[in-house]
Amino acid sequence: MSEHYAFVMMTKEKYWLLFRERELEGKRTQSFVLKGAAPPKATRILLFYVCNPVKAIDGYAEFIERRMGAPEDVWNEYSDESVLQSKQSFLEFIGDPERVSFVRFTNLKKASNPISLSNLRMVLGVKRISRKGFYLNKNMTDKLISMME
Repeated sequence: MSEHYAFVMMTKEKYWLLFRERELEGKRTQSFVLKGAAPPKATRILLFYVCNPVKAIDGYAEFIERRMGAPEDVWNEYSDESVLQSKQSFLEFIGDPERVSFVRFTNLKKASNPISLSNLRMVLGVKRISRKGFYLNKNMTDKLISMME
C-alpha cells in the first residue's frame, strides 16, 4: 500500500467549492461520484487537484472506501453524501453507465498553500499529469501535504 498511499483526484472547481461548503456545514463524510469502476480502489489519502481555472492541488481528505454498484442502488444508499443536489442532477451527471463509483472520504482540509500545476510537475519530476488521477507513495504524499500547510 506504500505505493498507493494517496490518490490525486481531478475535480471541477464548482464541485470543489461544494465539498468545502458541505465541510463547513459539518457534513464530515462526503462522496465523490464517478462513472464506472473508477479509482481509487484502496488508498489512505485523497488529494484534490482542482482543474481550470485553479490548476492546483487545493486540499486533501482521509479516504474511507470506494462503493461501486448499480446507479440506483448506490444513489439510494449514499445520496446524502453527494454534492449532487437531486436524483435528477445525479442521473444527468452520470449518463447511462451500468455501474457508478462513490469515493467516500472524511475530514476534508483546504490547503493554506495550494500547489500549482507547475510546482506539482516540478516536484513529481514529470511534464504531464494524468487527467484521470494518479497514485502517490507515502513519502511524496507527506512532502505535498507539508507544502500545503
